[in-house]
Amino acid sequence: MDRAPGLSVRLKLTLSYAGFLMLAGGLLLAVVWVFLLRYVPDRATRPLVPGSGPNRAELLAAFGPKAAWAVAFLLVFGLAGGWVLAGRMLAPLTRITNATRMAANGSLSHRIQLEGRNDEFRELADTFDAMLARLEAHNAEQQRFAANASHELRTPLAITQTLLDVARNDPNRDTGELVALLHTVNTRAINLTEALLLLSRADQRSFTREHVDLSLTAEEATETLLPLAEKRGLTIETSGDMAPTIGSRALLQQLTTNLVHNAIVHNLPEQGTVWVTTSVGPETVLLTVENTGEKLTPQRVSTLVEPFQRGTERLRSDHAGVGLGLAIVKSITQAHDGTLTLTPRPAGGLRVTVQLARLAHWP
Repeated sequence: MDRAPGLSVRLKLTLSYAGFLMLAGGLLLAVVWVFLLRYVPDRATRPLVPGSGPNRAELLAAFGPKAAWAVAFLLVFGLAGGWVLAGRMLAPLTRITNATRMAANGSLSHRIQLEGRNDEFRELADTFDAMLARLEAHNAEQQRFAANASHELRTPLAITQTLLDVARNDPNRDTGELVALLHTVNTRAINLTEALLLLSRADQRSFTREHVDLSLTAEEATETLLPLAEKRGLTIETSGDMAPTIGSRALLQQLTTNLVHNAIVHNLPEQGTVWVTTSVGPETVLLTVENTGEKLTPQRVSTLVEPFQRGTERLRSDHAGVGLGLAIVKSITQAHDGTLTLTPRPAGGLRVTVQLARLAHWP
């Protein structure tokens, strides 16, 4: 937006310093007049007595030029000193402005790193550095996500193209098999697209908040995925109290479903277990999902919330997912100002804990 040019902040501060100094000098001269000179008798009211000292007119004649020189000196000193002082005070602001311009041009790696003790400028610079760090990390994550999403979306499209080329080159091929393969590939592409849209919705926080009981979402997710668990020979155990919070019912239901689904898919070949519990603290509510499975290292666990990351090879191809389950959980948790914690279980498997704000008054 174009704006009319104005005085710089440094010049404004300089004029303010000089004006304040002139005002102080004027007040000092006024004090001299009010409390000293006006009590000295004038020549017209006092007879001339040898050795009686100067009268008011003589004092004014002697003091006036000196006062004028003093005022002129204060003006020059105020302007020069104010200019230097304002420059020193605004030096950190100049560094912050330069860093802002660099960030606006796309350079997010630059940091101000302002030295000195803590003050308003230091707090502003540290806050700006923290913001740049978050933006740089978010930008890097978005670039990785875009590259991974492009790769994941390209795979089903390439398979579809290959199947169509085979069908066109071989008209006698069984179309039933071809349709089944195309249906499988198309379903995976649709699931991936819906997951990407859900992830974007959670990141933008474009949802209506309402009262939600996490224990009910956990119960619904368990009932929905119970057939899948029984098919794989797994046991699901649920426990816990009411866990009232506030947020999007649909997103929190998706969060719980993703966690339970992930715990089922990444489990032992047989006789595995999934534990789903809810608990209530003084100010927070907790949703914990644990499962049996292979032993995971802390380094491996730290990467599981990245998009398209998979902890272990799945045992079957059904319900394979698209590698966005925990990434969606992370985004939904952040959108609700919560905390997501992933911890490897000593006996094998994963413990995932979602901590959200507790609703004080439950209807």
